[in-house]
Amino acid sequence: MSLRPLFTLGLVLAFAGCGQEAPKPVAKAEAPKAPPEVVVKIGQVSPLTGPQAHLGKDNDNGARLAVEEMNAKGVTIGGAKVRFEIVSEDDQADPKTGTIVAQKLVDTKVSGVIGHLNSGTTIPASKIYSDAGIPQISPSATAVAVTGQGYKTIFRTMANDAQQGKVLGEYALKIGAKKIAIIDDRTAYGQGLADEFEKAAKAAGGTIVGREFTNDKATDFRAILTSVKAKRPDLVFYGGMDAQAGPMAAQLKSLGIKSKFLGGDGAQSVEFIKLAGAAAEGVIASSPGLPLENMPGSKEFKDKFTAKYGAIQIYAPYAYDATRTLIEAMVKANSTEPAKYLPELAKIQRQGVSGPIAFDEKGDLRNGPITLYVVKDGKWDALETVGGAAPAAETPAAPAPAPAAEKK
Repeated sequence: MSLRPLFTLGLVLAFAGCGQEAPKPVAKAEAPKAPPEVVVKIGQVSPLTGPQAHLGKDNDNGARLAVEEMNAKGVTIGGAKVRFEIVSEDDQADPKTGTIVAQKLVDTKVSGVIGHLNSGTTIPASKIYSDAGIPQISPSATAVAVTGQGYKTIFRTMANDAQQGKVLGEYALKIGAKKIAIIDDRTAYGQGLADEFEKAAKAAGGTIVGREFTNDKATDFRAILTSVKAKRPDLVFYGGMDAQAGPMAAQLKSLGIKSKFLGGDGAQSVEFIKLAGAAAEGVIASSPGLPLENMPGSKEFKDKFTAKYGAIQIYAPYAYDATRTLIEAMVKANSTEPAKYLPELAKIQRQGVSGPIAFDEKGDLRNGPITLYVVKDGKWDALETVGGAAPAAETPAAPAPAPAAEKK
């Protein structure tokens, strides 16, 4: 009989008696967990159907480009990775529809809103957002009343119509117009801009020989223009959008009216030139902001935008800036909760694609420039820019509190 099994058994018993155990395998260290992801919804409202749809989609695309870039960059807020999502609504440039979609966005629990495009829809909708405490930045609503209601949640990335109307009224006299006829579309934007233009033109020494009005759905203006023709004005000013301004300019020419034609930012679009045809040549219009080629971030923005969406109409850079500004305020506050990031939004200072972004106590853009353009050889050429500010100093981000996933 071999003694080896007995010897082996003895060793096992000896080790067992000493209380020793076989070594356990070492557990592998777990990889650090990725921060939880939350979806933050940002509303965007503009007319996506109807005669102003080209402008509404311009706003929508500007906001989408900003969100795509921020998502690609990666943003962490409150210890959670954030994925921003644009929720677009079509207000059809109609005030009643505007309030309906505003309430819909509130019920959807968006964290902020880019819009609306038109002053007439922005003004009634702003009360709904204010009551819900949701910050709203319009990239294109320029009527004075937009920020004149005292709401702390409304901001805009364009100069207002008090500034724009003053520049237009003074320019009309500068180019020799003494007798002036005014037409507006009776919207908050069109009538508001026409009122500001009239005040400035009178103050500069002009005489208003007639004041007519239409609506923002009309396309035939020959009856109004025939009445205007009898007054023999040096200049016709139109307060309204390109869908009416283009046909109006064409009909002005077809009726043999030699008056100069002047409009605001609603007319200063690629679409206006298409609608007016040959009559667009020599038309002058203003737009809040710098010419695209003079904007601080214009080349990179234009290249990205046009490659993805096609030609810029008017407001895409301002919608892009509004969206980036909203998100930056969230980052600075380290929160996507409206009540927490609203104070950061109110005091923000940053350099946007369109220029410096900083708001006054009403929510208006500080020192917003106004540029005048003329149609020459079938495209808009800049004539001159009035006002503007030096590049904004970036406001430092607030110190981040200890990471904690935010409830949504």
